Amino acid sequence: MINIVLFGPPGSGKGTQAQLLIDKFNLKQISTGDLFRYNMKNDTNLGKLAKSYIDKGELVPDQVTIDMLVDELRKPTNTNGFIFDGFPRTAHQTDALENIVKDELGTEISVCLSLVVDDEALVQRLLKRGETSGRTDDSNEDIIRNRIKEYYAKTAEVAELYKKQGKYVEVNGIGDISEISEKLFAEVEKIK
Repeated sequence: MINIVLFGPPGSGKGTQAQLLIDKFNLKQISTGDLFRYNMKNDTNLGKLAKSYIDKGELVPDQVTIDMLVDELRKPTNTNGFIFDGFPRTAHQTDALENIVKDELGTEISVCLSLVVDDEALVQRLLKRGETSGRTDDSNEDIIRNRIKEYYAKTAEVAELYKKQGKYVEVNGIGDISEISEKLFAEVEKIK
C-alpha cells in the first residue's frame, strides 16, 4: 500500500500533480477540505459538530478532523493507497495520522512529497489563476503572500518530523507539468 502526504504551498501545482499520482498509482485522495464540505453538506453528526465551531468563528478541533479522516478510511475502496492532502498540518496531527494509518490500514505513511516553488513564481501563478478562477483570495497579492507565509509556518514542524523519519522528499515544482510528475512518480516507485 502506498500512502503519500502531499505538500505544496498555494499555487505549487499540488492539485494537478495529485490527480496525476492518483491516475498513475490508483490512489484515493483524502482532502480535509473535501471531508469538511462533504460532512457539512450531508449534515452528518461530524459535519454538524464542525459547523458549530465554524459558525462561532472557532477552529475545528483536531479530533473532529481526525474522526472524519477515520470514517473516510473505513469506507471500502479498491485502490493501492491514499494521498493525504491538507493533513497533517501540525506535529499532533502527524502523530495522529501515523496511528490512524497503522490502526485502520495496518501500514504506515510511505513518503511526504513536497512541491517546492519559489515564492515569486507562486505569487505570479496565483494572480494569473485569480484572473480566471473568480477566487478572491487569488487576486490580492498581499493575501497571497500571507497565505504562502502561513503555509510555511504551519507545515515546517511536520516537514521536520518526516525528515527525521527519512520520508521527506522535496521535488522542484517549476517546469513542465509532465517533467514534475515524472520526478514525483520516480520517488513513489522507490517505495513500492
